[in-house]
Amino acid sequence: MQAEWTEETLQRITTENATLKQRVRQLTADNRTLDERLKAARSNLRFQDRRVADLEAQIADPHGPT
Repeated sequence: MQAEWTEETLQRITTENATLKQRVRQLTADNRTLDERLKAARSNLRFQDRRVADLEAQIADPHGPT
């Protein structure tokens, strides 16, 4: 089957393959970056939730320990 392929076809396939591999690398890096940002956002949200809970507790009992 390969004997039926022209040099031009083989070159085009090789180029497309290299392009796709580069795209996979880029998407993997983008995914890693977005995952790190998501983890940071979740951490910030947990911190804010704890802060809100502390403030609510202070409002509920203004004479209690701070």
